[in-house]
Amino acid sequence: MLRRRDCRPLPHDAAVNTPSPALVSQRAARRLPRSALLLLCAAYVLPGVFGRDPWRNADLVAFGTMLSLAEGRSAWLSPALGGLAVDAALLPYWLGAAAIRLLSPLVDPALAARLPFALLLALVMALCWYSTYHLARTEAAQPVAFAFGGEAAPVDYARAIADAAVLALIACLGLLQLGHETTPELVQLFAAALFLWALAGAPYRRWPTRLAAVAALLLLAGSGAPSFGLALALAGAVVCWRSGFAQVRRLVPWIAAGALAAALLAHALGAWVWRIEPPGSASDLLRNPKLWVWFLWPAWLLAPWTLWRWRQHLQHRHVAVPAAALGVAMATSVLMGASDRALLLGLPPIAVLAAFALPTLHRSTSAAIDFFSIILFTLAAGTLWVIYLSVQTGVPAKPAMNVARQIADFEPRFSWAALLAALAATGCWIWLVRWRTGRHREALWKSLVLPAGGVTLCLVLLLTLGLPILDSARSNRAIAERIARYVPAGHCLAAPAQSLALIAALEYHGRLQVDGRTSALADGCDYLVRVEPNDAQPAPPPGFRLLAHERRPTDRHNRVAIYRRTGP
Repeated sequence: MLRRRDCRPLPHDAAVNTPSPALVSQRAARRLPRSALLLLCAAYVLPGVFGRDPWRNADLVAFGTMLSLAEGRSAWLSPALGGLAVDAALLPYWLGAAAIRLLSPLVDPALAARLPFALLLALVMALCWYSTYHLARTEAAQPVAFAFGGEAAPVDYARAIADAAVLALIACLGLLQLGHETTPELVQLFAAALFLWALAGAPYRRWPTRLAAVAALLLLAGSGAPSFGLALALAGAVVCWRSGFAQVRRLVPWIAAGALAAALLAHALGAWVWRIEPPGSASDLLRNPKLWVWFLWPAWLLAPWTLWRWRQHLQHRHVAVPAAALGVAMATSVLMGASDRALLLGLPPIAVLAAFALPTLHRSTSAAIDFFSIILFTLAAGTLWVIYLSVQTGVPAKPAMNVARQIADFEPRFSWAALLAALAATGCWIWLVRWRTGRHREALWKSLVLPAGGVTLCLVLLLTLGLPILDSARSNRAIAERIARYVPAGHCLAAPAQSLALIAALEYHGRLQVDGRTSALADGCDYLVRVEPNDAQPAPPPGFRLLAHERRPTDRHNRVAIYRRTGP
């Protein structure tokens, strides 16, 4: 609920000498029903929380680290997997480990670790909404006043723009996987969204925004992104220093203090790690636009249009704040060799920019987005349903044969709950398409309803109908349980030079005592595991004999060899 003081006259960021390009009537500024928006957010957040295994690689490694901390197998100040140190993103690991300790043994550790991260994703959506709302309430962001009245009221207009920003964030394809993992990047995303809110809400919320700016920079340093935090602080300080709001300019010392504290925290945690990968060839440079095309879809279509249509307002807060945050994220992604995890931090600001394109969008462009969304997501949903029916009934036969060929030993599972959830999501999509193709042209956020709804539909179908297939393809449970059959309880399993994902799977799914250090064999481990190419026959290590070969269901190039010590 908005308090009465939120209806006070709009603050001025600077002298508004150019007219606004936005033409919005009061009818167009009607807000998205709260129940519908909350239901859409819940449908996007919750499916990735329940009923699945941790997926390789980053998701499984992060969860394995949290479990190692919670069970006391590694120190809280130096997280490790199988004796191997992991990165210095301590705060996310502490968060997941604390949730496991708090909810154990009532809740499975994998689910317990995911719960706080699901809450962080929901908070990112809320921060995106409030950031856009504060930015849309400045005078420069308001639509043109009509000669005879009827233009959108400031608060209603800001609410409609904020609703559109949340829809744009949900519609971004880059958030689908990374937003549902239990990794440090989700804490970094929350911190970046919190800093964006601090910049956006500075004219309205004095002390909360100051504390939020400092907390966001500390969170970035404690979750493994101190360099990004310092770059974001520099960009935010420049934007605030040039602002026409006196209260916004007073935020600069707080940003500087937060940056200094973040640098000291990163030094204490040993988080300063060189991750720069400058492009070495033209093909390396081309990886960035290829990543942007799908990762930022559909916001990348609308954000440049915002910059063009609001080009005479680039120094005003509603454009400068999200543009600066997005520029830092995109530059970081380029410098890190087209890193999608760095680009993830640019999703909230690009969603804000995309929302401000809607008041200036041509009807033909809006119709093209709707048409493309209907075709794309209807075909994607239909494909998922065909694969599901084929796997469950054998009709048609070819999709089930393809699944069996790609995933060895796949066993289909049936769940009434998954089927009913998928049917409900499909029914909501049909209703949404019918609503959008009807006479509902006045709502400002209408152009992003179908992209957000289509992405959510495909996510629900993937994590209900397709969950058995995804678990079989992306989980290490099967290979870990097969390896565990050869290692008696209480015996040490050496895994030198093996991936952290395999070590985490052996510790969690196989409940084995794993030592991943190169000195594991000399320390007396009786069993050894290593990944070998299928077309090679390497000799067993001295003093070991081969017990068996096991394969991952989807790995056709490598196999896992299990050895046992034959001598002292």
